[in-house]
Amino acid sequence: MDSSNQNPHPNVSNQLNDPLQFTVQLPNSSSPNTNAVQNPNLDTHVSQNPSSDAISVEDDFLSAPIPKGTRRGRPRNPVLSLNQVQNLCTPSSSNGLSNAGLPLPASSSGQVNKAQMQNSINLISKKHVSSSNSGSSVKKTVNDMSDEIIVINKEATAEALIALTAGFPADSLTEEEIDYGVVSEVGGIEQVNYILIRNHIITKWRENVSNWVTKEMFVDIVPKHCGALLDTAYGYLVAHGYINFGVAPGIKERILVELRQPNVIVVGAGLAGLAAARQLMTFGFKVTILEGRRRAGGRVYTKNLVGGNRMAAVDLGGSVLTGTLGNPLGILARQLSFTLHKVRDKCPLYGVDGTPVDPDLDRRVESSFNQLLDKLSKVRQSMGEVSQDVSLGAALVTFREAFNEEEMNLFNWHLANLEYANASLVSMLSLAFWDQDDPYDMGGDHCFLPGGNGKLVQALVENVPIHYGKTVEAIHYGSDGVQVAVGGGQIYKGDMVLCTVPLGVLKSRSIRFIPELPQRKLDAIKRLGFGLLNKVALLFPHAFWGTDLDTFGHLSDHPSRRGEFFLFYSYATVAGGPLLIALVAGEAAYRFETEDPTVSVRKVLRILRESIRAHGSIYEPQGIEVPNPLQTCCTRWGSDPLSRGSYSNVAVGASGDDYDILAESVGDGRLFFAGEATNRRYPATMHGALLSGFREAANMAHYARVRALSSTVEKNPSEDAHTCASILADLFRQPDVEFGSFAVLYGRKDADSMAVLRVTFGGDRKKPDQQYSNKLLFEQLQSHFNQQQEFHIYTLLSKKQALELREVRGGDDARLNYLCEKLGVKLIGRKGLGPSADSVIASIKAARSNRSRKSSSSGGCSEPKDTYKHKPKHPCISLNISAWVARIDYVKKNRLSGMFSSYCVAAYMHLFERKLQL
Repeated sequence: MDSSNQNPHPNVSNQLNDPLQFTVQLPNSSSPNTNAVQNPNLDTHVSQNPSSDAISVEDDFLSAPIPKGTRRGRPRNPVLSLNQVQNLCTPSSSNGLSNAGLPLPASSSGQVNKAQMQNSINLISKKHVSSSNSGSSVKKTVNDMSDEIIVINKEATAEALIALTAGFPADSLTEEEIDYGVVSEVGGIEQVNYILIRNHIITKWRENVSNWVTKEMFVDIVPKHCGALLDTAYGYLVAHGYINFGVAPGIKERILVELRQPNVIVVGAGLAGLAAARQLMTFGFKVTILEGRRRAGGRVYTKNLVGGNRMAAVDLGGSVLTGTLGNPLGILARQLSFTLHKVRDKCPLYGVDGTPVDPDLDRRVESSFNQLLDKLSKVRQSMGEVSQDVSLGAALVTFREAFNEEEMNLFNWHLANLEYANASLVSMLSLAFWDQDDPYDMGGDHCFLPGGNGKLVQALVENVPIHYGKTVEAIHYGSDGVQVAVGGGQIYKGDMVLCTVPLGVLKSRSIRFIPELPQRKLDAIKRLGFGLLNKVALLFPHAFWGTDLDTFGHLSDHPSRRGEFFLFYSYATVAGGPLLIALVAGEAAYRFETEDPTVSVRKVLRILRESIRAHGSIYEPQGIEVPNPLQTCCTRWGSDPLSRGSYSNVAVGASGDDYDILAESVGDGRLFFAGEATNRRYPATMHGALLSGFREAANMAHYARVRALSSTVEKNPSEDAHTCASILADLFRQPDVEFGSFAVLYGRKDADSMAVLRVTFGGDRKKPDQQYSNKLLFEQLQSHFNQQQEFHIYTLLSKKQALELREVRGGDDARLNYLCEKLGVKLIGRKGLGPSADSVIASIKAARSNRSRKSSSSGGCSEPKDTYKHKPKHPCISLNISAWVARIDYVKKNRLSGMFSSYCVAAYMHLFERKLQL
């Protein structure tokens, strides 16, 4: 039973009826020992690290990365020297480029991003000939083709590195950029120039992230013939939150006072919700955040522990900035002039009996553990798809080497560390995809923010309208908008809604979606894992453990307890007081949810006292003892109804695709999703949540523009028919998919997005097939088609259905039969599509406009291409008389509307009734 409802212990208090945390106050046995290491209250603006390892955000580009999957709790930071970077990827001296000395972001294997960097150098050395630092262009001949590569800055290599830290590949476009239509042709010289412009804009903003970067700053730098690329690159980076975001005064003043855009509701005031809200307000949207708690931040929660004359700030939720190289949270800290504290590499381990683990044994087992993970990477490749149904835990047990008891305890500690990184038991993680996000790991040190990450939340909350204590019970979404129902029967209405609740809440089904979410999304919610990490925070009278380390570990003698207080974080240098945090991961984290918090605290103290006594040569001669804590706090994230766990992971049967599915919007751009569990590249991180909020703000703004365009068309009813016909005809000049007499237009990439299907009759036909018995009838029918030129009928269906239709064999007859009989789709005239198709057509039109703007003769970097000149006409459907009779019967039976019924049926019925009498 959850002890949050029963409190038999007088010195255990439930804070504000919040099942997340408990406070345990133990009596102070004695006054602080005068020989103990004292730590005065920490000024959060000044580093108190005696080893001078604390760094300011301005310097956080000078360190190497740490793979998320295996090192979250115990960082080891091998710093690449400038010489190593230069030796790895120095371009030829002929290109005139210099390397800025930035470190090389890497994956867990250290290879993925090295390859990206090498590609960047190859790209620049092969395609970029630099003669000056001006904005002039130079000529380059590649395979006997003369192309223009612009020169913006001699430091193109350094700028590519900086863009890499922001998540952009050095020599290719992201899928997001391709969807946005940043270039008219992927892979060409235009793309190279766009990348150079994009990288330069990002670098310019990173020079001073407190100022708003304007497009005009680059007008004199970017060649005039690439003006359209500048417009697109700048617009894309601003819209998607890669530049000009944050809480600096120069950024905040850009939030519009007159909000003219539609009303948006955001569910949840965590990092994702706050990031999206601030972006949307900058875009001019009216935003309302509904938050179930009495505070903002969600799973980022900083609480002040107070006892005696001591006070310390503790992060009970997200605590470590996992990689500061390009991390947007590091940029926020930089805007606020906060100093970050590097989590130092020193992490001693103590055995079950409290004695220090032999360093050589520690290194040997750790090396064996990492080699095993490397081996499993190869094993899963050889297994193919079978690995998707195998757990990482099963593979680790199968392939690990034989250990003695002491080595096995060490091995289990590393398993606990891995379970902490993924908030899951290794027996539940997917062997195939558990580390799918490692290639995107942000480089740089792992850091604490002195005073807690709540300081970032406080800055993000400023001037954002949040309604606290509003637990959402249902979300209604439809073509006319959204309605969000909260406890007490209150209803909030808006045009769009962004749901940022944790995956655990979605799994619990505590929020009803009306209509129900697509099965595709429900399946992804079910497949993805969402596990636990819990903490015990202890405020002591003094820092008896010293201030020369930030982490130390403790081994267990049983696999089921390996995650129980396996790692300690020292917050003495960042919390403002002598604070220790004990972590509980894996199987132990689930038992911890139901354990008496007093018992948990006593277990921690027993470990500390045994471990510290083992330092006989250091502490005991000084008479130092471990005092009772002044205050403690235990988390219970699994019992919290507004989180239902800690963070996401890839469980057996799931894959990285499920993060993308979870991120998909539904309801034709009415219901959107954000949060760390919707970010494939950066799941289970604070910056992943923040970036997902930026992403969805851009998506919501896009759909608002689409609907505004559609509304503009509807305001002119006299011209509506002509305008829609013209837009549709123009779009179908270059369909996305074409097969036989069928053509398809679709906007977004996801399979459930809506598509417009057109079937074409008439046009050029082959010579009459001699197999027809009534040649005269066929010729007259053909003549009728030719007189009418081409005749089109349409329908709306999903992109997935359209692609299925393309695979149907048997020609157009079989496809028509499949469309009408199998899919139950009705073909109608253009007018019959009605307003339901307006948003779909407008969305496709908007996407096409982005591409055509860059290829126009007034601004594109390359000459516009005549994409329609050699476009073949649609072949006519070859149907014999009996087939036409069947089609007419189908029209009668289904009472088809639109042009087909009003024109086609009358004409062809008259024709056939007369001709069939011959």
